[in-house]
Amino acid sequence: MKTIVKKTREPGGLVLEERIVPVPGDNEVLIKTKKTAICGTDLHIYNWNSWARKTIKTPQIIGHEFVGEVAEIGRGVTNVSVGQLVSGEGHLFCGQCKHCMTGTPHLCREASGIGVNMDGAFAEYFVFPASNLWICDENIPLNVLAIMDPLGNATHTVRSFDVLGEDVLVTGAGPIGLMSVPILRRAGARNIVVTDINTGRLEMARQLGANATVDVRSEKIADVMPGLKPAMVEGFDIGLEMSGSAGGFNDMIDVMANGGKIAILGFLPPEAVIEWDKMIFKSLTLKGVYGREMFDTWYQMTALLQSGLVDDILKIITHEFKYTDFIEAFELMKSGESGKIILDWS
Repeated sequence: MKTIVKKTREPGGLVLEERIVPVPGDNEVLIKTKKTAICGTDLHIYNWNSWARKTIKTPQIIGHEFVGEVAEIGRGVTNVSVGQLVSGEGHLFCGQCKHCMTGTPHLCREASGIGVNMDGAFAEYFVFPASNLWICDENIPLNVLAIMDPLGNATHTVRSFDVLGEDVLVTGAGPIGLMSVPILRRAGARNIVVTDINTGRLEMARQLGANATVDVRSEKIADVMPGLKPAMVEGFDIGLEMSGSAGGFNDMIDVMANGGKIAILGFLPPEAVIEWDKMIFKSLTLKGVYGREMFDTWYQMTALLQSGLVDDILKIITHEFKYTDFIEAFELMKSGESGKIILDWS
């Protein structure tokens, strides 16, 4: 079978490599891949940043956003049949710690990730634990099913706080930030403002339902607040940090209302300096968000898709490549001139 492997410990370093088709063990299934998507994590591995250098062991098959068909089942598997369409939760939990035993496995301290801590889904076939499978609604387009993982990130972040009737600021109009906009709209947010430095992505945010967008290179968030309808008086009630930018995060703090709540999904750099006095004086609440709640988030985002979110999410998928053209796909994503990018394995 063909696989995409991070072969060498340097920028780039991805190769198309032949591997033997794996055999599923007990409580595992073999998945025949249909579509995958390139994640920001995959781009970090491609760019070989500091996180990738300390995390990834080479050679390794990468990738964790996928949809495929069950090709074979191992002994003990009872929740799925050969031929069913599946995606899956890429964070594998231990099943034995306090959080796993009490129903919050997304907080498992021993969690590992496919395509990061072990071989992943950028392959014609791969083995996956049956306990982490999500049986897909076949009425949902394959391209959308391939990005359930990041859609789950967006859903988890939006659902961190009650946004009904609230004014919400989203810093960062990358794919997950964009996905959050129509979810916020359906969850009843009053005003949604999105910031970024990419004019194309800001335009997409407006198309998806943002009340206003801010290009932080030339505009200030505070300048758009009086023009919102209804106008804002005290600042944003909810902040969703999706940018991974210390500057963007501090800009958010400046315009939060007293008692506001911030969910942080973006990875802020280690050298980020935060104005903690403002956090304290404003009595702000911070919540770190990682992955998805298993499996509440999966039920929520599936329900959203079944009730009309599909069309909005399809707009965020801007390109599709044959998997053999993965270098071109990665370079395009690296340029910032794309939304989500799909790799077709059919």
